[in-house]
Amino acid sequence: MEGVTWQQSIAKIDRLNTIAALVFPITYFTSAVLKVMEGEPLTSNDKFSFDLPPTQSNDVWENLKKKNFDNAERLAKLVEQFYEDRFDEDFTDKKYESYYKNIQGIIEHVHYHLGQIVLLKKMVLQTQSQLNQPD
Repeated sequence: MEGVTWQQSIAKIDRLNTIAALVFPITYFTSAVLKVMEGEPLTSNDKFSFDLPPTQSNDVWENLKKKNFDNAERLAKLVEQFYEDRFDEDFTDKKYESYYKNIQGIIEHVHYHLGQIVLLKKMVLQTQSQLNQPD
């Protein structure tokens, strides 16, 4: 996400998600796991994971990135402090399986979206470069 402007974060390439639209679910799901690990109930829902508010300014984009990086830092610290025995415990409810599975799932999910973001960034930059080329 480094060097991505807010305009680039919402640039549409064909029918693909935008960069901002991929950063949002990372932030959303990381926040959900963080809350549970901090003792709060699970209140997130998959249907809201792409409810990105309009990203129409640099401030909105920077705040989304900041929240994302802050969440990552907080989650890493919590995982470091987590008692090893708790990884096998149910994540709020048996139907959500274990803490381990949810933490591992977040890691895999983030890697998946980060790969998409890298590709989208290249596509956005290439498109901008082509638009700026003289005929």
